[in-house]
Amino acid sequence: MTDRDVLPDNVKPSHYVVSLRDLEFKDWTYKGTVTLDAEITKPTKNIVLNTLDIKLLDAKVTAGSDQSFQSSNFSYDEKAQRATISFDQELPVSKKASIVVDFQGVMNNEMAGFYRSKYKPVATPAKSVPRDDEWHYMLSTQFEACDARRAFPCFDEPNLKATFDFEIEIPTDQVALSNMPVKETKPTKDGWNMVSFETSPVMSTYLLAWAVGDFTYVEKYTDRKYNGKPIPVRVYTTRGLEEQGRWALDHAPKIIDFFSEIFDIDYPLPKSDLLAVHEFTHGAMENWGLVTYRTTQVLYDEKTSDARFKNAVAYVVAHELAHQWFGNLVTMDWWDELWLNEGFATWVGWYAVDHLHPDWEVWAQFVNEGMEAAFRLDGIRASHPIHVPVRDALDVNQIFDSISYLKGCSAIRMLANHLGVENFLKGVSNYLKAHAYGNAKTKALWDALSEASGKDVNQIMHPWISKIGHPVLTVAEEPGQISIKQSRFLSTGDVKPEEDTTTWWVPLGLEGKKGETGVAALSLEKKEDTIRDIDDDFYKLNSGATGFYRVNYPPARLAKLSNHLEKLSTEDKISIIGSTADLAFSGNGTTAALLTFLQGFSKESHSLVWSQILDTVASVKSVFGEDEQIKKGLDKFVVKLIDQSVKEIGWDFPEGEDYLKGILRKTLVGSAVASDHPEITEEAFKRFNAWAENPEANPIHPSLRVSIWRSGVQKDPARTVQILKKEWFETKSIDGKLFCLSVLGLVKDPELLKSSIIPFNFNASPPSDAVPSADMHVLAGSLSNNVVGRPLQWAYVKENWDAIVAKIGNPIVVDRFVNVSLSRFTDESAIADIDAFFDGKDTSSFDRTLRTVRDKIRGRAAYKQRDAAGLKEWLSTNGYV
Repeated sequence: MTDRDVLPDNVKPSHYVVSLRDLEFKDWTYKGTVTLDAEITKPTKNIVLNTLDIKLLDAKVTAGSDQSFQSSNFSYDEKAQRATISFDQELPVSKKASIVVDFQGVMNNEMAGFYRSKYKPVATPAKSVPRDDEWHYMLSTQFEACDARRAFPCFDEPNLKATFDFEIEIPTDQVALSNMPVKETKPTKDGWNMVSFETSPVMSTYLLAWAVGDFTYVEKYTDRKYNGKPIPVRVYTTRGLEEQGRWALDHAPKIIDFFSEIFDIDYPLPKSDLLAVHEFTHGAMENWGLVTYRTTQVLYDEKTSDARFKNAVAYVVAHELAHQWFGNLVTMDWWDELWLNEGFATWVGWYAVDHLHPDWEVWAQFVNEGMEAAFRLDGIRASHPIHVPVRDALDVNQIFDSISYLKGCSAIRMLANHLGVENFLKGVSNYLKAHAYGNAKTKALWDALSEASGKDVNQIMHPWISKIGHPVLTVAEEPGQISIKQSRFLSTGDVKPEEDTTTWWVPLGLEGKKGETGVAALSLEKKEDTIRDIDDDFYKLNSGATGFYRVNYPPARLAKLSNHLEKLSTEDKISIIGSTADLAFSGNGTTAALLTFLQGFSKESHSLVWSQILDTVASVKSVFGEDEQIKKGLDKFVVKLIDQSVKEIGWDFPEGEDYLKGILRKTLVGSAVASDHPEITEEAFKRFNAWAENPEANPIHPSLRVSIWRSGVQKDPARTVQILKKEWFETKSIDGKLFCLSVLGLVKDPELLKSSIIPFNFNASPPSDAVPSADMHVLAGSLSNNVVGRPLQWAYVKENWDAIVAKIGNPIVVDRFVNVSLSRFTDESAIADIDAFFDGKDTSSFDRTLRTVRDKIRGRAAYKQRDAAGLKEWLSTNGYV
């Protein structure tokens, strides 16, 4: 195992009893005892385990017949996050040793380990809830990847699985939750109870979880019976928010039943809880039996939430529940297999949502959002393979990214489509049964899938998983035939021969072969090939966009396809637009050809195709937008393109309208205001003023908040900023704060940005007008997309770096902040500036991200330099400038 930095193998844990008491709500400390059943496999004087911000107080080992050994000799390696307990005598080999460690820990405010989250109660809270002048607090845990060690001393590696007994002392008027149901509640000191939970199944430390707070819940049961009875499913929130958990609760029991059927394995635990946590690093965490969520990913209110969150909540609930099998029941052997957990849960999460809401067309949504995001990161040099070596577990935080989740999902979707979804799920079920309650590597899944399908999955998937990047297929036409060549795609357009040595297995998804209806079962397994009997009038590759690659058609073919839009599926349209845009970016095509192609879509009616068209133009604008003439020309282009559609769709959301229609209205109105469409912006501003005067009498539909607020920022920025800050502070809507932040970042007035927007994101807390660190990326990302805001924000960051890092605290959040705030510059000079600034600073928690930032800027700078003149000429020739 030399490729991994792991704990010594002389102690193997099998069972933990974790007992926490004396929770102090002033200095936020607690006391704990962990009792471990373990095997000592070789004589040793030292026990090494993982700790971080934990103070060990005393340790005792009983081994052999009844020999006992005591120690308070502890040494800590902060960097490796390990503690060594040293004994005077050698501990003998023992099958049944008991290790008891007393310790003290901290309930931190960094969203990692056992931590506190602040919130403003919406109903009168229980008396004992910790509070200060500004906030009330709830307590919960976040252990993935390596933060169980912040809460208690443990062997914190995914393949050191054990069973857990957990107990915690809490105030009598609060609620404690953990992975398993409560076993008993016993009074301890006055006003406090010790709550203990049933023993967990065998699992990894990162899946243990607990929470304490003023919680209430809504409850439903599964339709299917498990061990003779249905399973209770609850959504827990702090008091007063529980009704907003109904939408998630409508989905969770159905999804548990659906997965139990498709995996052919019953849900393994006696209950399923979903908990809304007020401060959270990611979207959610799949702790077994107690999944924790960022509030916007589990709460939804028909009256005040953006309809988009309907879809997001359903998906995140499905994704986390998929992990209850894939990840929790069978766990990756080590963090280099993270993609297997996340890529699969992403695919099967969307598969479940598609099953429950076929009318949402979520696979087209995945092509528009998921695959596009994966292509963006995978198209740069500094990307990484799906299966990425992780030597030290602390490096893993940086690979919770679009490659692990979205390229991982794209690879699995491509494979499932190739094998047939039924065969694929049969193989998954066999894999889960063979490795239940254990750990497994990718190869074990490939073997199970090969057996179920009769195809050599190891061979076809190897390059997709182990190599960096993806191919672009370049098509050349001759009468009745096409030749196809695969090469590695780089968005900078400068692939060197030594970077283009991979030959991928590429499923061609070809339609338009003479004498064959539907998709021909062809794949490209070498660098180039010729295919005959092609219909010259119409053919297409990558039908349904199930393959993870770009297609470079000859320009004349692209023009023909735009006249045959009726023959393309929604997914086809989205992926052809995506390819055309990426090829313009890399210099294999031009922005002029891209815009010519997009002109053909003015009659489009599908909301997800519109999303792709408008995202594409917005991306072009983000590269060339510093040139005022080009920006205005692109705005006019959008106004003309959407004019008819946006006027037809109107402002009102009729009762019972289908989900995608509502999303289309939001998309079109949003783009119209962003591009300064005269009538739409005027109407939006009228609505903004009416709402600002009397929000009760003139409410804004939740899905149109951003568009209407944006018109205020454009027409009356100083007043709008004050209104939106007040709204940010007072909003009752779960997603309201996020939308306020995203709109504040659009302000173009440099003085306003410097005086009241940029500092607002970085204020330390309290005072209460400080954006919580979990949300800072929203305003930072919006500012970085704003040509005026981008350099001003960076200047502020350089001046206040230490304070900003201290405020953010959590390295995952620092990493995300660096990525969103720096990756949108469009000049090479920014790279030198970034390098000079970080020279000599500790960038270990975001060094991978800094490399991707440099590559993204290089690509944008090269694109801007190469295509600006041609783009301007096209806009002028076509009457847009």
